[in-house]
Amino acid sequence: MKDKIFSVLQRVGRSFMLPIAILPVAGLLLGIGSSFTNATTIETYGLTSLLGNGTILHALLVIMNKVGSAVFDNLPLIFAVGVAIGMAKKEKEVSALSAVIAYFVMNTAINAMLTITGQILENGEIAESVLEGTITSVCGIQSLQMGVFGGIIVGLGVAALHNRFYRIQLPNALSFFGGTRFVPIISTIVYMFVGILMYFVWPVVQNGIYALGGLVTGSGYVGTLIFGLIKRALIPFGLHHVFYMPFWQTAVGGTMEVAGQMVQGGQNIFFAQLADSANVAHFSADATRYFSGEFIFMIFGLPGAALAMYHCAKPEKKKAAGGLLLSAALACMATGITEPLEFSFLFVAPALFVVQVILAGTAYMIAHILNIAVGLTFSGGLLDFFLFGILQGNEKTSWMRVIPVGILYFFLYYFIFKFMIKKFDFKTPGREDDDVETKLYTKADVNARKEAQNDGVASEDAMSEAITKGLGGKKNISDVDCCATRLRCTVHDAAKVSDSILKATGASGVVHKGNGVQVIYGPNVTVIKSNLEDYLEKAPNTYAEAENAEAENAPAQKEAEPAQETKEQKVVDTITVCSPMSGLAADLSTAPDEAFAEKMMGDGAVVTPEDPYVRAPEDGEVAFVFDTKHAIGFVTDSGVSLLIHVGIDTVKLNGEGFEALVESGQTVKKGDPMLKLDLEYLKTHAPSVTSPVLCTELEENQRIRLLTDGPVKAGDPLFAIEILA
Repeated sequence: MKDKIFSVLQRVGRSFMLPIAILPVAGLLLGIGSSFTNATTIETYGLTSLLGNGTILHALLVIMNKVGSAVFDNLPLIFAVGVAIGMAKKEKEVSALSAVIAYFVMNTAINAMLTITGQILENGEIAESVLEGTITSVCGIQSLQMGVFGGIIVGLGVAALHNRFYRIQLPNALSFFGGTRFVPIISTIVYMFVGILMYFVWPVVQNGIYALGGLVTGSGYVGTLIFGLIKRALIPFGLHHVFYMPFWQTAVGGTMEVAGQMVQGGQNIFFAQLADSANVAHFSADATRYFSGEFIFMIFGLPGAALAMYHCAKPEKKKAAGGLLLSAALACMATGITEPLEFSFLFVAPALFVVQVILAGTAYMIAHILNIAVGLTFSGGLLDFFLFGILQGNEKTSWMRVIPVGILYFFLYYFIFKFMIKKFDFKTPGREDDDVETKLYTKADVNARKEAQNDGVASEDAMSEAITKGLGGKKNISDVDCCATRLRCTVHDAAKVSDSILKATGASGVVHKGNGVQVIYGPNVTVIKSNLEDYLEKAPNTYAEAENAEAENAPAQKEAEPAQETKEQKVVDTITVCSPMSGLAADLSTAPDEAFAEKMMGDGAVVTPEDPYVRAPEDGEVAFVFDTKHAIGFVTDSGVSLLIHVGIDTVKLNGEGFEALVESGQTVKKGDPMLKLDLEYLKTHAPSVTSPVLCTELEENQRIRLLTDGPVKAGDPLFAIEILA
């Protein structure tokens, strides 16, 4: 039951990301529009001639302000559509239309009930006996003040109806109304009754929400601390969106009258005050306490942790660790996306994450104590800090107090992280025991490209194929979506998921909870998700269980094989594979990379090149050339699939030092040049130029025997594939 609840909450949390994603744009328009139409700001900076009343820029800024306000004013409807899209499994556009219809139907039904009972008069005015703030205008319809909860109720309900009925088959006479056409029909009927029900139920719920909001507001600084601790602790589970949203968008986060209107939720209160900033002396720190503290640890604190991890890295790994940590720190400071940094130590040193939760939680409380009232749209990065802190003026936001506190937090993070990393020898970036290739290539890469060239049926997206395999195959995948940094999937059988395969696709970590799987990729996850969905449309509907199990159990199976049986097998045929490079040949076990040395991606040999050309080892076809040009998939005319991987960790060079002389699908003859190498550059910038030459599709009755150990010329025999009987 707990796992099912987590899975549902995970889907709800990710469905919030679509409507939340519009807030930065709306906030940007509102922030700029409000800042530069404020008479005080215009006079302070001497911009009257440029931005004063009657100028073109002033008119444009007023429009921007109105447009930004419109988004925040209509968030319930936006949430209704966004949640319906996020929760729908297929035909998402139908769920979106149904959600719009259901939202208007529900509020119209509520309006009718309010009119019938006399709470709304015939002229449209609200009766005097009605409690102030309980009735509001929703897209021109007088209805109960439900806030984004109303939108979420519609979004979740419509999505459930959609997933249940979008494939329904009706009798022949009614078949036109079957399938997706049935969804808006059933949504209209259901939400007419939901509206009637809400008339009776919502006032009770509303009273409870107001009471909870009063409790939270009344808890003062301690409540802010508890909020901050819980929100940051939920980051690894992806449930923080579910937690903080009511505080930002509903009466749970407090209520306040702004410009004559009752506003609910911390974020809504801030932006309502921003739109009316000319009449606000100082923005409410009680409203912004749910996010102002983020600027302290996102802009200052976590970058201090990144510097500590860099200084603790091994000397030979500092360069690689530095690049990784610098990019993650910059992303954190600029955009407020903390996952790349947090996940760099979460899985290898959970104790450091506990420290992060405590420090971050106290930052929320300190900002509240210091009356800091800097708003945000999505996360506490420099852009929001500039727009909603600096631009609004220190008198309204007290933004200058963030800087000394932030500097203190920078040193707190730095010294605590540095002490704990060294004291407990945590394996943070740059302190790993072994080198790990950023991306591992398997026979799935070769197969995907080869099949695509042959018949166009298989996907050319080898990464999506590998992700599908890691998730247990298409048949094991129930749902796919993403948030800002994570690919969020629901699977039928969590036992079929392979973390090693998923991490080989470039993931920085994998989180499991029941049937929910979150694969952390970073800000480019939306592209990964889109490609995966396209791939799943035409991928075979099968499990990958057998193949995954075989790959993971292969070493054990080999150890379990009786030595006597191997000796009794006879070699009935031999296929010779020639070297694609001139240089020094050696056994694959000598490869300076654990993944290659342990034959995780296939068996073969290594060649340390002394000549700048990689040549076709046999007559055959170039299955694919990787975008980074460091590896080639090759299929000989005799049917042997090879992977020629030039150097170790050379994928990180992004093509520098390589010149591709062939294209995917090109037919070549033995000895034809396929790559030209800048060996001096590669020796300087790569950990090693030792190059694995792998047979990626060995059968059970096949084994590799090294033919050359030492100097070898391109075209000379390198290893033999022995076929046993």
